[in-house]
Amino acid sequence: MARTIEPDCRQCRREGCKLFLKGERCTTKKCAMERRPVIPGQHGNSKRRVTFSEYGTQLREKQKVKRMYGVLERQFREYYEKARKMEGATGAVMLTLIERRLDNVVYRMGIGASRKQARQMVNHGLITVNGRRVNIPSFQVKAGDVIAVKENKQDNEAFKALRGAKIVMPKWLEFDSNTLSGKIVTLPCREDIDSDIKEQLIVELYSR
Repeated sequence: MARTIEPDCRQCRREGCKLFLKGERCTTKKCAMERRPVIPGQHGNSKRRVTFSEYGTQLREKQKVKRMYGVLERQFREYYEKARKMEGATGAVMLTLIERRLDNVVYRMGIGASRKQARQMVNHGLITVNGRRVNIPSFQVKAGDVIAVKENKQDNEAFKALRGAKIVMPKWLEFDSNTLSGKIVTLPCREDIDSDIKEQLIVELYSR
């Protein structure tokens, strides 16, 4: 199965912003963007101003979103093509489709410290949807779905710290840290997703 093998911190430096790929580390002074906020490579420390063409700006925005959610090119393009055939602004619809991925929901609920860890939990069969084990990270959740940690896995060290913890999450989600289960209250809309994403640039890139 294809996967990204480039170091997480290098990806953040390349995009020039924090993608929060390493969980709590990204909020500390150990974060690479705090210690070395320059693009990777031998010219990273160059004092020359880096400028992008129109195409380059669009490409960087697409790469940023792909890396943020941990989605490869083929699947990302499929989200765009699917969104293009649906009602509403293509860019906004595309983002909501990606936001509805099971691995992202597990991350948003605070079960996983990062999307990569959340994806691993799903792959290992630690997560259930409506009482049934689902091990497909790209699984699309629906309004009313109940997401929970599998009962016989709740004693794992990874979940003990969640018990009774207060977790801030988007308004479209609910989560009970005592039972380690949550619910999709409603489907996410564009306002519920990171506002620093310029999805129109991605649409323009794919529309070329």
